[in-house]
Amino acid sequence: MSGTHYDLIVVGGGAAGMMAAITAARLGAEVCLLERNPKVGRKLYITGKGRCNVTNHCTPEEALAATTRNGRFLYSSISRTTPANVEEFFTGLGVELKVERGNRVFPRSDRASDIIDALFQELKRLKVPVIHERASEICIQDGAVRAVEVRKDKGRTGFGCKAVILATGGVSYPATGSTGDGYRMAEALGHTIVEPCPSLVPLVSPDSCCGQMQGLTLKNVQLTVRGQKGKIVYREQGELLFTHFGLSGPLVLSASAHMRDFERVKYVCSIDLKPALDESVLDARLLRELGENANRDMGNLLGSLVPKAMIPVLLARAGIPGDKKAHNVTREERRRLLEALKHFTVPVSGPRPIEEAIITSGGIKVGEVDPKTMQSKKVPGLFFAGELLDVDAYTGGFNLQIAWATGRAAGEGAVEFIGAG
Repeated sequence: MSGTHYDLIVVGGGAAGMMAAITAARLGAEVCLLERNPKVGRKLYITGKGRCNVTNHCTPEEALAATTRNGRFLYSSISRTTPANVEEFFTGLGVELKVERGNRVFPRSDRASDIIDALFQELKRLKVPVIHERASEICIQDGAVRAVEVRKDKGRTGFGCKAVILATGGVSYPATGSTGDGYRMAEALGHTIVEPCPSLVPLVSPDSCCGQMQGLTLKNVQLTVRGQKGKIVYREQGELLFTHFGLSGPLVLSASAHMRDFERVKYVCSIDLKPALDESVLDARLLRELGENANRDMGNLLGSLVPKAMIPVLLARAGIPGDKKAHNVTREERRRLLEALKHFTVPVSGPRPIEEAIITSGGIKVGEVDPKTMQSKKVPGLFFAGELLDVDAYTGGFNLQIAWATGRAAGEGAVEFIGAG
């Protein structure tokens, strides 16, 4: 072990880790940040399609309502670090923000790098050293945290400390450094790991129609997901995308957070292509289209209702040949076409691999963590923050809100612990 000693070591230089380090350093602690990547904030670069959806411009209650797993655990941290507090934090660091559709908050520049640079400059101002090493073990002595061991090319070394914050992320996007190191270290210290699984992830479908419509985006549609015995597990309006393997897009990613049991449950997605029109209104419109275009082929007729790429699929679903004249369409065929427009079903066989998930569901069991301080209930001086915890939420800035809030809570909790020690 080397003789270097700090009050606090934060393991992981992502959103939660940087917030934790900044919080603790502002409160006067001597902090060191360990980050295995050559740069901090690697995963932040890809959030919000490279624009970084910092938080959601909403109330704490709305942020908690958007949390799909263990929201109650986050009540204290999100009440203390609200979305408004996060916006103030970044404007205080000189980042101009803007609010877009769905109350999503982005840097005005549309550059994720502005968020990362602001955090890095603040770490620099606070004289927090960022050491680019991979933590391998948390060393315990007399029942409390005493050091963090790191792997180096020529063996091992370590840094002494009074407390550690683990903020190493989940296992989604492993290229960004999220490879589950934190799970292993926490488990070695007696913590329970809820099996990590993908959340906010595209869905795989065995239906060939998805491949036929690959690349087609549907906007302003309603997606309903049914699970066991036809029970609705998710319903929302928005945008989705057909892919070569199945379904993706904002609606589908959010829906996936509610689809937790693919081994036992057969999920079916149902798309209402015209949610603004009830069936009787839509049927009247179909009748009018058919009447006004009596001599046209059905394959050339539905362009005013659905995108061109979808017409052959819809007609096949309704059992109507593309070369059939509109005036020859029977009442039963029209009924089937109406059914396909209002209830376009796509069966789902499972999620895409966890490596493609935006976030990881599962992680450190929250019952073993103090929700006010993020301190382990098993090991004094050990704290957790961010995606490592078994919490997750919808897309829209809510997962980063969790990272900032738990990071700040862990930073404050660690300083309080160090002061009392």
